[in-house]
Amino acid sequence: MKISILTLFPEMFEPLRHSIVKRAIERNIFELEIIDIRSYSADKHGKCDDEPFGGGAGMVMTPQPIYDAIEAVDPNHTALRVFMSPKGKTFDSTDAQRLGKRDLLILCGHYEGVDQRVIDLCIDEEISIGDYVLTGGELPAMVVVDCVSRFIPGTIKDESAHGDSFCNGLLEYPQYTRPRVFKGLEVPPVLLGGNHAEIDAWRKQKSIEFTAKMRADLMKE
Repeated sequence: MKISILTLFPEMFEPLRHSIVKRAIERNIFELEIIDIRSYSADKHGKCDDEPFGGGAGMVMTPQPIYDAIEAVDPNHTALRVFMSPKGKTFDSTDAQRLGKRDLLILCGHYEGVDQRVIDLCIDEEISIGDYVLTGGELPAMVVVDCVSRFIPGTIKDESAHGDSFCNGLLEYPQYTRPRVFKGLEVPPVLLGGNHAEIDAWRKQKSIEFTAKMRADLMKE
């Protein structure tokens, strides 16, 4: 699998070169490509933004550099092309699993946004990570890549990815490790007994309790 990210600020993606994502890339589980949109600008100064028609605050990313970058990276439209946008569908665990099954091209907007024509011409989906606005699509793109990578076979253990919060409609159960007693708080005895059926039942019950307390909205779906 290959993930290509188009951005005006490729240096922002350094965090993806660390930890679990880094190990997955080094083991060729998936390929990560960061493309600088400015390198495709036809302007001699590498300009990629301009004032919006109709007036308004800020600048808008122009279509030409983005269009040419997408056509160069994905000429046959084999990748799922995603635009990180607060107007898009809110990203969730189901999306992460779906997106982890094919090549991805992720476009990061910046400033006041992207010329709508390049979205109409090139983009398959618009995705948001929440009901708020950031200064650009780079941080949302990193969130998506990190989350999607966990569902690519080999990045982490399959039971870890599919046992986490939201994957089964519930929040994850509480986790414990050594020491058995910390600041007077003990590990629940059921986790120490070695009876896996009882452990599974306890974890399921705790997931239900945590979900009802913290995200009751999930219980209604």
